[in-house]
Amino acid sequence: MPHAHHAAAESLSFSAGLIFIALVYLHKWLSVAWLVPRGVKGWRACSFLLGLLLVWAGLGSPLAFLDHDLLTVHMVQHLLLMTLAPPLILLGVPWKLMPQRPVQRLVKLIGRSLYSAPMRQVERRLLHPAVGWSGATATLVAWHIPSIFMLGMRSQMWHGIEQASFLVTGLLFWSPVVEPSRNTLKWSESSVLLYLFFATLPCDILSGFLVFCDRVVYPVYLSSPRQFGMTALEDQQCAAALMWTCVTVVYLIAGTILATRLLSPRWSQEYAIRQSETQAIALAKSDLQRMEAV
Repeated sequence: MPHAHHAAAESLSFSAGLIFIALVYLHKWLSVAWLVPRGVKGWRACSFLLGLLLVWAGLGSPLAFLDHDLLTVHMVQHLLLMTLAPPLILLGVPWKLMPQRPVQRLVKLIGRSLYSAPMRQVERRLLHPAVGWSGATATLVAWHIPSIFMLGMRSQMWHGIEQASFLVTGLLFWSPVVEPSRNTLKWSESSVLLYLFFATLPCDILSGFLVFCDRVVYPVYLSSPRQFGMTALEDQQCAAALMWTCVTVVYLIAGTILATRLLSPRWSQEYAIRQSETQAIALAKSDLQRMEAV
């Protein structure tokens, strides 16, 4: 079956899935908004829905039909899935908006095993900044190796794995940036600035190589229909310049916001309170585990 037919079928099912997620989110958000003493901030819900919209733009919209014809479109998909959508989704994830008790009930319905010590340990390790940075960097570099890139272009299954890996590693990468307090016992807030800075280096190297390379790195685009009057080499340079600019601007904005928060006295006091509360909870849990062991 031609790629367009595959893309059309997947687009419908994927769009239906995202609409279902959005409706469930809105239902939960509206049902708990009045339970929270200070109210649920509406911008978080808008952020989550905008993140879903960007995921749909990359995978379910007509844009997905052109990723085999233009490297620029292919790069736009990667940027949407890895750089733009994940932080917006994380800013509005349901457990940030719901009070603790409904969240616990929901998780218990899914499975009590999620509360086990091994699962919490796995979660802490996955959310560690070193894992997010390494995973995102490895995914970015690996899928742009010509042989692996061609594998994703020729196989619909591997193409789906590629797109899923960009979204998953994007969520892992942005988790320490959007919610650094979840790693306060292991990672300082100011270190996230270096985290963002070093994350730009692989993108800069890859973008610079594709921009200044005098040949087409991915031969599949040599035989693709010419879109918008661009040659394959111009398309490659445009895609690389887009990644270079977008990643730099987004990381710069995130770093500026984080630095502003760090320099704010009010936020520093709130952060110190959260840190002391986290440490107290951790100590209480450890004491409880010792008592249960005895």
